[in-house]
Amino acid sequence: MSTNRELKDALYEQVARIAKAAASPKRLELIELLCQAPKPVDLLAREVGISVKLTSAHLKELRSARLVDTERQGKHIIYRIASPEVPRFWVLLRTLAEDRLFELQDALRQLTSSNGEWRGEDRAELLRKAREGEVVVIDVRPPNEFEQAHLPFARSMPLAELRARVAELPKDKPIVAYCRGPYCLMSADAVRLLQEQGYTALQLREGVAEWAQMQGAASNT
Repeated sequence: MSTNRELKDALYEQVARIAKAAASPKRLELIELLCQAPKPVDLLAREVGISVKLTSAHLKELRSARLVDTERQGKHIIYRIASPEVPRFWVLLRTLAEDRLFELQDALRQLTSSNGEWRGEDRAELLRKAREGEVVVIDVRPPNEFEQAHLPFARSMPLAELRARVAELPKDKPIVAYCRGPYCLMSADAVRLLQEQGYTALQLREGVAEWAQMQGAASNT
């Protein structure tokens, strides 16, 4: 009996390593950023707004739980997601939190209340409209993230370049902007800018990680 108990304790302890590694807002944000593309620690530190030293400590915890890996590129150490299951884990965890936590639901409503949101029939309909040119889908993330992965038929139009390149977009078609996911503000800023310029602009809350998760779920049904 004691042997069985010890074995069960050991099993749960190993699973808890994942929960412990994810039990930090900054580490969750690092996971989300690395779901977009591999990145060096100094860039990650700037994006999450903390020091390189603290970012390195968080990444060490994620690496010890096998959630991220590293590779050397010249003088730089590049961090990347360790498995395709990690983005799925992040999306499922976030979705569960959004379903169960009223405080998170309220925060999300405040985040999205000021801008239009894509309310198409379903994602297949969005793909059809993008493919046939009825809408224009723009990816407002940095170029390296677009190159790593992007939604079908999307154009790369980073937020930092959008104002200078806005004339490239047609005014007679809806523009659907997306970025890193529901907690990313770049697409909301893009929609606001486009609306100010007289465009019909909508925000797609899902990013690459969410899209992959939903496509995977659909293929398993």
